[in-house]
Amino acid sequence: MATYLRETGECMMTAATTGLAAGMALGFAGYFGGFWAFLLVLVLGAAGLIVGLVVQGDLDLRTRRQR
Repeated sequence: MATYLRETGECMMTAATTGLAAGMALGFAGYFGGFWAFLLVLVLGAAGLIVGLVVQGDLDLRTRRQR
């Protein structure tokens, strides 16, 4: 699942592990909470992804606005 780097002591999550966790969260929300809970988890997850990419520096919203 996660990759452990002995040199630095870090544990890195792969895209597959992150996708698996997101899919399981959406599945649980849909099963136990119904469609609206599924939709809420999906929207909040997408918002969290965008905020995380901006904080990490991989997404620059200023360049998107200038178009």
